[in-house]
Amino acid sequence: NTSVFGPDRQIIRRGQTFNFYVHFQNRDWDDSVDQIIFTVETDDPVYMDNQAHREEYVLNEHGILYEGVHKHITSRPWHFGQFEDGILDICLKVLDMGASYHQGSDRDHCWRNDPVHVSMVVNHMVRCNNIPENNDYLKGTKPFSWNGSVPILQQWYNGRCRPVRYGYCGSLAAVMCTVMRCLGIPSRVVTNFCFPCSTENPLGINEIFDCTGKILCGKDKLWRYHCWNESWMARRDLNQCCGDWQCLDPTPLETGRGLSCSGPTWVRSIREGELDLDYDGHHLFSRLNSNYVGWLSQNNVRKAKLFCDTWPCGQHLSTKSVGSDQCEDITGTYKYELGSLKSKEAYYRAYRRIHPGYCNASNCHIDRELSSLCSPFLSDSGVNMRLKMANCPMYGEDVQLHWLLENLRNEPKNLNFNLCAQIITYHGCPMDQFWKDKVNITLGPREVKKIPICISYNQYGPHLYDHNIMKVVAVSDPECGDVLMLLSQPRLKVPCTAEISFCNPLQEDMKNCIMTLEGCGLFKEPMTIE
Repeated sequence: NTSVFGPDRQIIRRGQTFNFYVHFQNRDWDDSVDQIIFTVETDDPVYMDNQAHREEYVLNEHGILYEGVHKHITSRPWHFGQFEDGILDICLKVLDMGASYHQGSDRDHCWRNDPVHVSMVVNHMVRCNNIPENNDYLKGTKPFSWNGSVPILQQWYNGRCRPVRYGYCGSLAAVMCTVMRCLGIPSRVVTNFCFPCSTENPLGINEIFDCTGKILCGKDKLWRYHCWNESWMARRDLNQCCGDWQCLDPTPLETGRGLSCSGPTWVRSIREGELDLDYDGHHLFSRLNSNYVGWLSQNNVRKAKLFCDTWPCGQHLSTKSVGSDQCEDITGTYKYELGSLKSKEAYYRAYRRIHPGYCNASNCHIDRELSSLCSPFLSDSGVNMRLKMANCPMYGEDVQLHWLLENLRNEPKNLNFNLCAQIITYHGCPMDQFWKDKVNITLGPREVKKIPICISYNQYGPHLYDHNIMKVVAVSDPECGDVLMLLSQPRLKVPCTAEISFCNPLQEDMKNCIMTLEGCGLFKEPMTIE
C-alpha cells in the first residue's frame, strides 16, 4: 500500500508485514563478540479494523464535497491526490513548519506518533487560506474554482510556504483530508447545512428583516452550509483504547474571543453534550443546536420578534459513502432526534457547561429559560404559510415556487404581503435584493390557497454569487390600526402596556391626526389622542 509513494525510499505502512536487512560495511560479523539489539514498539491509535473503510478513508484519492442548501444538496468531485508525486514531502514540510505549535521545539520527533498533536498541527497550518471580503479575488484564485488539493499544496510549497489565496471551508477541509490521509490517518470531509455563526449568544442565531422581507446585515450569520474534517483516532488523552471519529475544523470561526480553529473534538461527546471532555466541543455543539430567531426591524430603532425555531440548525450532515459516490447522512452521530429524551438530556448537559451560571440548575429551571426565548407576546396570527419549490431549480431557468396559505380561523381574512428575493452568499451574507412584490390576499374561513410565484432568470441571473443561492421571503404588511406586538401580558387589575403600529398608505404626509381608543372595562369613556 506504500508503493504508490515511489520506489526511491523506504516507507512503511502501519499494520503491514515488512522485511529489512542490516549491512555491516567495515568488517564481517563475529558471533563471539558482536551483539545486536532491536527495539520494536507498537503505537497505532489510528488503526481502523474494517478493510473497506481503510481503502476509503486512507487510500482513496477521489472524493466528493457536498454543497448547496439542505433541501437541494449538490455535489462536486474533489481530487485529494495524497499519492501524487511530491505530496508526501509537502505533508512532511507541513509538520516541519508547524512543529513549534503546542510543542515549542522539533528537536524530538516523538510527538509525530501522537495523532492528536499531529492533527492540531495540520489544523493550524491549513487555516492559512481565507476568503476575501466582498468576494474580491483580484489578488488570488476564486476559492470555488479549485478542483483538488494538489495544486493548492504545490503552490504553498513552491511559494516558500506563503499563504495560498483563496480557500473556503470546503477546500480547507479537503486539503486537511489530503494531508491526514497521506500521513496514514483515516479522514473524511463532512458537510453540515444551516450553520450559525453567532458572536453573542452561543445557543442562538438572529436574522433581522425589514418590512419588505430583506435580510439586513447584522453580527450573526447563518451559513448555508459548512464543511469540516473528521479523522479516526483513539484519544488516549481521554483514556480511549479504541478509535473513533474526531472533528477537526480548519476554517477560522468567530468564537467571541477572536478567530479560532477547533478540534480534535470527539464526535460522540458532541452528541452526548459532554463538552468538558474535548477541545472546543462547546463551539460545535452550539452551532449544531442553536435556536434560530427572526426579527422585524422597525425604523432601525426597535425590533419585533417574528419567530423562534429550534429546527433549522445542524441539518443533513453529509459525507461520501464507503466504496460508492452516494451521499451518506451521518446526522445521527452528532445529535439525537429532535425532541427525543436523549436529545433533551444532552442539551441540558451542554447548557450547564456553556452557561456556567446554570451549573447546578435543575432541568425545569433550564426549560423555563429556554421557553423565554419563544416570546410570550408572539400571537397566533391564524394564518399558516410556506414556500415550496415547484420544480428542481436549474441555473439558467426560471424559478417556480408555490406559495401555500391556510386560514386557520372561521372568519375571512384580507391580508397584504410584501415579497422579496435576495441573493445570499454561502456563508450567509445578504447581497442584492433584486425582486420585490406587494400582494393582497383574501382567504375565506378555513380556506387554503396555492399561489404560483415565478422569478425569471433575467431577474436573478445578473445578481448571483458563488453558489447561486437566493432567499425568498414573504412578510405580512399590517393594516392601519393592527396591533403588531403586545409588550406585556395582560392580567386582571394590573396595568398593561401595548404598542400600536400603523402605516400611512398615502404618498403624502398626514397631519393633525387623532387616535381614539375604546375598550370594554378598560376606559370609562373613549380616549382621544392627538
